[in-house]
Amino acid sequence: MNRRRWLIGALATAGAAALSACDRAVYAVTDQARRMAEGLTRRAQRLVVPRDALAPTYSKAEISPDFRPNGSVDPAASDYLALKANGFSDYRLVIDGLVERPLSLGLAELKRRPAQTQITKHDCVEGWTSIAEWTGVRLETLLDEAGLKPEARYVVFHCFDALDQREDGERYYESIDLIDARHPQTILAYLMNGETLPVPHGAPLRLRVERQLGYKHAKYIRRIEVVESFAHLGRGKGGYWEDRGYEWYAGI
Repeated sequence: MNRRRWLIGALATAGAAALSACDRAVYAVTDQARRMAEGLTRRAQRLVVPRDALAPTYSKAEISPDFRPNGSVDPAASDYLALKANGFSDYRLVIDGLVERPLSLGLAELKRRPAQTQITKHDCVEGWTSIAEWTGVRLETLLDEAGLKPEARYVVFHCFDALDQREDGERYYESIDLIDARHPQTILAYLMNGETLPVPHGAPLRLRVERQLGYKHAKYIRRIEVVESFAHLGRGKGGYWEDRGYEWYAGI
């Protein structure tokens, strides 16, 4: 009886292992299919839509009276809290990675660059939309100042916020390719509706990449890193939510 029980247990264990292997294989195939479909969608949109095609813009009268903040609304990390307590006067935006001239810029320095204002619609993956006016510096301006190295392919935004609000929590990050980084409406915004960018909406600096869904619009930006690949970051999918199953390319 003991041997029979052992054999039954061994067979059950082997069966479970085989099923687990099958599950992993199925996941690998479906994940590969998803990535192929995502790549096809991205290439199709790039082919059909000109690189400089603009997202729709709106009038001041169409600005939403209540713009719901998405994601984090008040980061709890100690380095962010210290900056917020001082009105972000000590804030520095670092731009490094595959650049010829790494930059470290305060808010006053960013505001001395040519400013751009646009009234656009924010499309959240949850299904809601809101319209707001954003003012900031074009990302392309800063990338040109830093000078990209030939192998540069992506721009990664490292943020202050951890969605679980833990000091050692996994901090938000996002990435876009150079086509979107150089798009004329891609800006680093420091004003919202003519006022200093509020904390719930990403103070002191947030990304506006107007042709993509809201989770790509990184808030609380602390560093911009230019890379050849994002495989070494997070879980290798190019963003916090992408690491959890969202599409990397969220074009609209």
